[in-house]
Amino acid sequence: MEGGYTVLVLSLLGCITYGDTIEEAIEMAKEAIELHMESLKKHGDEIPTEEGMLVYTLAVEAHA
Repeated sequence: MEGGYTVLVLSLLGCITYGDTIEEAIEMAKEAIELHMESLKKHGDEIPTEEGMLVYTLAVEAHA
């Protein structure tokens, strides 16, 4: 099984990255956000806000 950390930027649909460590994942997320924002601006797309966003996390226990 491979390890690592996945980062989903909820306010930027489709902005997902990963890193082998938490620190690397955070740095990769910063770069992904910058690139995503540049792409939105280049294509004249609206910059999303977090206004009205609801985030809900559900954790379940897996049994082997």
